[in-house]
Amino acid sequence: MRTGHTIPLVAGACLTAAMAVAASHWGAAAIAQRLEVQSRQALASANAPGVTARFLIRQWPTRHPTLEGGEKLNESARTRAAVAVAAIPGVGGVHWADGTSLGIVTPATRPLHCQDDVDALLHARTIRFEEASSAIDPRSLDLVNEVATALRPCLGSVIAIIGHTDSSGNERRNIALSWERAEAVREALIKRGIPEEGLRASGIGSSRPVNGLDSNDPANRRIEFSVIEKVPLRPTPVDAPGPR
Repeated sequence: MRTGHTIPLVAGACLTAAMAVAASHWGAAAIAQRLEVQSRQALASANAPGVTARFLIRQWPTRHPTLEGGEKLNESARTRAAVAVAAIPGVGGVHWADGTSLGIVTPATRPLHCQDDVDALLHARTIRFEEASSAIDPRSLDLVNEVATALRPCLGSVIAIIGHTDSSGNERRNIALSWERAEAVREALIKRGIPEEGLRASGIGSSRPVNGLDSNDPANRRIEFSVIEKVPLRPTPVDAPGPR
């Protein structure tokens, strides 16, 4: 009897997880589709025939497009195309696919929109955990799904996951617990399609309470995210073309 009940429960859990990943994928896909439409308009205005912007990385939508085509254009036209796509609000780094341009186009004045999106999600809600544990509270899984959706368009960036605790208890244990909780969130995001190489987990215990709160306030038990854009190898506003 116990085995017979376990199989449907496991199947149901797998189906729920699959549906969550699919929903987050389609939410990001809508953003990528909008940026793709805007990029076609921008490239047409920049008189860059044959150039397309692909907003996918390994089948996942992204805000960091790869430019393809345009082999017959001169370097001035290619530069104009890259600048036109990079200027679209919401676009991150722009890469050329054919090897004739190196690095990333990343205007330093543009903030990463996914940082704002995640901050907005966590403004009124918190990823919660079982008491004195690193197990994510099941009631917070919907929020984790939403965070994954907000982060997915910013693939290519380093995403720092920072765990915090209040000041109750032993601080050495608080630091360890805050790291374990950040690592649990990291693992959850990996399962939702965020590449593990771009995720960094750390725990700082109770050393940084929320502004205006006592250090022992339970509201200090939280996870924060910091989206750090990768620094180009060459600090130029637009990629320098390589040899043809």
